[in-house]
Amino acid sequence: MGASSGQPDVELIVQEFQSHSSLQLSQFDFHLPDRLIAQYPANERSESRLLVVGSHQAGLTEIRFSELGQLLKPGDLLICNDSKVIPARLAARKSTGGRVEILVERVEHESQMQAQLKARRPLRIDDSIFVDDTIKLTIVGRNRDLFVLQTEPGVSIQSMIDQCGSVPLPPYINRPIESEDQGRYQTVYARHDGSVAAPTAGLHFSKTLIQQLKTTGVEIQFVTLHVGAGTFAPVRDADVFRHRLHSERCHVSQEVCDAVFRARAQRRRVIAIGTTTVRVLETAAQKRILQPYEGETDLFIKPGFNFRVIDALITNFHLPQSTLLMLVCAFGGLNRVMTAYRHAVAQQFRFYSYGDAMIIDRASQL
Repeated sequence: MGASSGQPDVELIVQEFQSHSSLQLSQFDFHLPDRLIAQYPANERSESRLLVVGSHQAGLTEIRFSELGQLLKPGDLLICNDSKVIPARLAARKSTGGRVEILVERVEHESQMQAQLKARRPLRIDDSIFVDDTIKLTIVGRNRDLFVLQTEPGVSIQSMIDQCGSVPLPPYINRPIESEDQGRYQTVYARHDGSVAAPTAGLHFSKTLIQQLKTTGVEIQFVTLHVGAGTFAPVRDADVFRHRLHSERCHVSQEVCDAVFRARAQRRRVIAIGTTTVRVLETAAQKRILQPYEGETDLFIKPGFNFRVIDALITNFHLPQSTLLMLVCAFGGLNRVMTAYRHAVAQQFRFYSYGDAMIIDRASQL
């Protein structure tokens, strides 16, 4: 991957924006055989495949993720999401005995949380459900498709999750949770509790690979975005511009801002590890310059978006018609990205959370 000024091909971006001023969901569709949806991670984190998406002339090449250092140069700045997945899936029951599945979206405070609820019959405000047969939760409100749940006095939501929760594997992993998932559905650098889905691009990094990259002069910094269950929410409107994302908590430190400023001044590349990292960085740069930020983001990045921070992106392969795929298309160009996806399907790359990855940048060549 050659040096990049960080500036996109302006003519290409303008053409794509004009052609997608009314984006349609069908533009982000592709056929994915079920057999390519990874049900297990690679035997070793960094032994997954990495598709290198070059310019239109350079085409597509493949390496192992462990060979990432071949594409990086001393001084390249990698920025990762250090959010930690919590055991957010809880089994519960109604007072009548009916089963309820809880997927925690976020812990609001010690006695209250927001969550998705699945039950055979609709649940309503003031209904009670029970976790582990003893912990009573009462539905006290709604936030769109999320329920607001409250515990009884003296019962801690976080303690309940820690004691009774399990790994919240995505819905497309069609198998029971296994002991290996406790560690593998978590990045090796996860530090801050709060996500209900892993920032999956980071799953490919082993401690050994991180140390190798640092030894060669690659700089690594961390931001935080707590991934919500809304990351799996389908886009239901054919007109993409009508879709709204759930809000997620995020944080960008002054240290990260300073690292980006130094990289820019020295014409070094800023490389985001995952779409969640892109969203938090671009949220913090919405006032035209990257600034420390702590708060919420519902930033929906789609073709036509003006990226201000990153030069390259490492990301997994995402669901058809998903907001995550739209973000990647916004960054790398719709035609270029969809061509890469069709190639990945033809070459039987593994898709989604436990699958393989790709690296792409905004410049005219990689």
